[in-house]
Amino acid sequence: MKKYILFDNDGVLVETERWYYEASIKALHELGVELNFEEYMEAMTLGGGVWGKAHAQGISQQSIDDARNRRNVYYQEYLKSKDLLIEGVIDTLHTLSKDFKMGIVTTSRRVDFEIIHKNRGIVEFMDFVLCEGEYPRAKPHPDPYLKGLNLFDASKDQAIIVEDSERGLRSAVSAEIECVIVANEFTKTQDFSKADYQIEKISNLPSLLNTI
Repeated sequence: MKKYILFDNDGVLVETERWYYEASIKALHELGVELNFEEYMEAMTLGGGVWGKAHAQGISQQSIDDARNRRNVYYQEYLKSKDLLIEGVIDTLHTLSKDFKMGIVTTSRRVDFEIIHKNRGIVEFMDFVLCEGEYPRAKPHPDPYLKGLNLFDASKDQAIIVEDSERGLRSAVSAEIECVIVANEFTKTQDFSKADYQIEKISNLPSLLNTI
């Protein structure tokens, strides 16, 4: 019986992935590097970041670091000005909170996470939040979800992961924890063949969990 839910953040609880993409592409363009959507998705799935093409073109590390800093600024500007709402999230979390303990496991930086969730009402349902740098290795390694499991003091069969990306799914599979993929327009071309379950929207999650 499932008792614990580990949620990814971006694309599952808030609609932020598009804006991270836009900020990254803008910063890369300023370096003279053009990265198409397929290349971006491959880089994000493998977990190696989006700066490999800049390195391959001989751009200096200092210039890349400066561009990364600009990307972070652009991303935060988007977070403060764009609509990040995913319909049904709050109602779903309210329903789930009656029967499950929940946590967020994300590759977001803590500073970005705090901007995203200011006055949003999502974190109040969570026992904890794990952000980038708060576990040994990021997704697609299993470390983030294994640390979340440890914080719950739970067994693997008691927990389930909710993700929307292939990178997150690979992390879940490596951690040997069952995973639900929530459909997301931004990640729809990725490979989810190893997912245990797939749902069309977050509001379908309670009914799915009632059947497991």
